[in-house]
Amino acid sequence: MTEKTTETAQTQPSSEIPADIPAEKRRIKSFVLRQGRLSKAQQNALDAMWPSYGLELEDKLLDLTELFGRDAPTIVEIGFGMGTSLAAMAEAHPENNYIGIEVHRPGVGALLKLVQEKGLTNVRVFNDDAIEVLNKQIPKDSLSAVYLFFPDPWHKKKHKKRRILQAEFAHTIAQHLKPGGHFHMATDWEDYAEQMMDVMSAAPDYSNTAGEGQFTPRPDYRPLTKFEQRGHKLGHGVWDLIFERKA
Repeated sequence: MTEKTTETAQTQPSSEIPADIPAEKRRIKSFVLRQGRLSKAQQNALDAMWPSYGLELEDKLLDLTELFGRDAPTIVEIGFGMGTSLAAMAEAHPENNYIGIEVHRPGVGALLKLVQEKGLTNVRVFNDDAIEVLNKQIPKDSLSAVYLFFPDPWHKKKHKKRRILQAEFAHTIAQHLKPGGHFHMATDWEDYAEQMMDVMSAAPDYSNTAGEGQFTPRPDYRPLTKFEQRGHKLGHGVWDLIFERKA
């Protein structure tokens, strides 16, 4: 049922890759870049909206207040797919700023089309590697929340090392959250949900908002997608986890 892909900060063991290869190229990535063809509507949205809402990767920290023209809670969604949920959240919560990060360009075009149609002003978009964006552009202790909804489960045993939710990634997210900020994950693969719970429960930077070892009922702010609704009808489960960065 999974509909989105993202990226992981995990690195391959040095014994597998020569040491002279840069760290960025050594990282095991949790996506296979299949750009696909942009629809005419997606391309038109990119042409019209990217100059105002798109963000180019730079080796320079963002000034979030300047970026959005206001001081407001800022939330990052990693791997927003076609942008339906992100646009819905931004429309429902105009008091928040949202930064979406997605490697697949058709998804970026689809989100910008929704931004244009809904007249949203509180969304900015990266078409880049999430780890690079976090490391180079997102200030430490700056985010109110990070969302990771339905990342690629890499369900085959030999591919599970590609899953984005690993201890190193959890620590990276914690560095960018404000104390008290939330890391919200959701998956429709039970064994991935269990892995998420194991990783997050062991992470010293966090506490589980639902209590030790407990999953969280879907909060109202996370939209119920058509994909998820179809899964519910088929009896598929969905697991949400919300962990808070410790003060």
